[in-house]
Amino acid sequence: MKVLITGVSGQLGYDAAKVLWERGKDCRGVSSKELDITDRDAVLRALSEYRPDAVLHCAAYTKVDQAEDEANLCMRVNAEGTRNIALACREIGAKLLYVSTDYVFPGTGDKPWETDDATGPLNVYGRSKLAGELAVRELVEKHFIVRTSWVIGEHGNNFVKTMLRLAETHDCLRVVDDQIGSPTFTADLAPLLCDMLLTEKYGVYHATNEGFCSWAELAEAVFRLSGKEVAVEHVSTEEYGAKAQRPKNSRLNKRSLDEGGFARLPDWEVSLTKMLEKERFE
Repeated sequence: MKVLITGVSGQLGYDAAKVLWERGKDCRGVSSKELDITDRDAVLRALSEYRPDAVLHCAAYTKVDQAEDEANLCMRVNAEGTRNIALACREIGAKLLYVSTDYVFPGTGDKPWETDDATGPLNVYGRSKLAGELAVRELVEKHFIVRTSWVIGEHGNNFVKTMLRLAETHDCLRVVDDQIGSPTFTADLAPLLCDMLLTEKYGVYHATNEGFCSWAELAEAVFRLSGKEVAVEHVSTEEYGAKAQRPKNSRLNKRSLDEGGFARLPDWEVSLTKMLEKERFE
């Protein structure tokens, strides 16, 4: 099977390409420099030339706060760009796996979101990703939509790396404690997505590492497991004052993985420990 991965320079795309190459699959990864997904003709040309059996669409505009000021750009990449990918997949008959986000939900309550719960994004980024979902549903019969949250990888920037960097110059950090969700490690998520692509179990899935925590609890775990002497001051979302409104409930129910016959990802703290151990020895 031939697979095209968009956003290969990002955390998830990088790890997914690595998994497929290690499995000996015919895989091609493209970054935004190599393929502008907002250019419909370029997208169709690229997919028509390579003719993949499946596309893993990881490319996205992910600067949540900046998106509030760059709404048009965010929508162009995440909504129109995804529509272009979907149109090209329909044209060549390829299956499409679209990576989406917990931000498509309003973030109310404390019950984990089901795959068929009503959506209601709070910010531009969430609206753009939901628009991408709608385009995939509309245009590609053979599709997977995988919603995830709090993505963390060894390649690229993320919350864990930011905490480790700030620990070098701070002995106390303010971190939000009223947003609850699940960290998702790309080393765990990438193999799952590659497994999905080999099947015809199409539909909407929620995939994160097991267990829930707040950002403050995640920060405390990072410092504890890495041996950093940094205190964490728990603050509310309002006290922290980010530009984009964020969901306070980012819990996702992973029942869809069970129903699809896919293994759930490990507990987030187990995977965090592995990541920090690897970083320590590199």
